[in-house]
Amino acid sequence: MKIRFGYVANALGLWDASPSKSLTFTRYAALPKDERMDKLKFVTAQNLLHTKRILHYNIAHEIELYRLSSSLVPLATHPEVMWDYITPFKREWDELAQLINQYKMRVSFHPNQFTLFTSPRDEVTENAIIDMEFHYKMLEALKALEKGILNIHIGGAYGDKEKSLVRFQQNLKQLPGNIKYQMTLENDDKTYNVEETLLACEKENIPMILDYHHHMANNDGIDLTLHLERIFQTWSNRKTVPKVHISSPKSDKAYRSHADFVSLEFIMPFLKMAKDLNHDFDIMIEAKQKNLAMHKLVEDISSIRGVKRISGSAVEW
Repeated sequence: MKIRFGYVANALGLWDASPSKSLTFTRYAALPKDERMDKLKFVTAQNLLHTKRILHYNIAHEIELYRLSSSLVPLATHPEVMWDYITPFKREWDELAQLINQYKMRVSFHPNQFTLFTSPRDEVTENAIIDMEFHYKMLEALKALEKGILNIHIGGAYGDKEKSLVRFQQNLKQLPGNIKYQMTLENDDKTYNVEETLLACEKENIPMILDYHHHMANNDGIDLTLHLERIFQTWSNRKTVPKVHISSPKSDKAYRSHADFVSLEFIMPFLKMAKDLNHDFDIMIEAKQKNLAMHKLVEDISSIRGVKRISGSAVEW
């Protein structure tokens, strides 16, 4: 069983390398009209440059799994802006694409919690589609459609979970098929548990990402061992292995919050469960210390008897 590890957005330790520098609409609108586009392009150029620096960090540390920032392009989906963020940066997108493909990185995006398909309000669904299209265009510019994914949660229950799940299926029909193909669903820590998310994925032929921390916070007594094989099976028609999100609680009182690092003790029951399946998969670390937490967890897992470290960010068990 091979497990690769990755992290989210920022490579801590790199100086001034945030790929998520922002420009609010208020600040944008306050600028003279002839300066607005220059400011948009300046911030975007910074984010793309910092992403390139992070990718080089990943290459140096043999990290093949990376979640790109959803904030690479400021105001890309704002109804009063919505600008062409691809053409002016074709060289930059191509540079990133070359690195991603040459070093066989598996990249992803995680649109925000407002990108959902369960709302009874049409405008929420319309905005979700716009946001998914935005993320899809970035994956396309990065030439990462073969393995790249757009991961979201099912959404809210709105007082009736069954009706909301039906509405999810109906609203999802509005999403273009090519974008839906890149989509994955993840169980959340309050509303839709592993079982409900898995059923939705199986009905819609969408791969499921298991978030183990979310499951522990919202498990409704569900035995994960009875579902893990089916969760992995939702990836069977994709050109990549299943993906799992890992983090651990900040504290007993702040159980849903992510800790700085990942507790090996907390995730060992899951790792043993996965070992019994003997199926290759990837782990995205969602701890606050990002790449540093990833490095530490790889070292911790490598110390387990029977585990062999095979690269900077992968093990065999």
